[in-house]
Amino acid sequence: MKVRPLGDKVLVKRDEAQKKTESGIFLPEGAKEKPKQGKIVALGNGILKKDSGEYLPFTVKKGDTVLFSSYSGTEVKIDGETFIIMTEEDILGIID
Repeated sequence: MKVRPLGDKVLVKRDEAQKKTESGIFLPEGAKEKPKQGKIVALGNGILKKDSGEYLPFTVKKGDTVLFSSYSGTEVKIDGETFIIMTEEDILGIID
């Protein structure tokens, strides 16, 4: 299934949670923290300017790795994979 976000929404694939600590201790499922970064999979059209009817371009692009806050966006399951749909405002930064 293909999903195309609308308006100023972006579709993000969250990075995998760490399975073990840096010292080598394996973490149980309940102790894993959801990562606050992921890769942009799809973009909407952008924010529509009411006066001119044009769309403002995004500052992020498909394939960018981004940081976002813990409670941003809405989790959705697509073909068994979990994604997050969020606005561009929810993105805190781009990882280079």
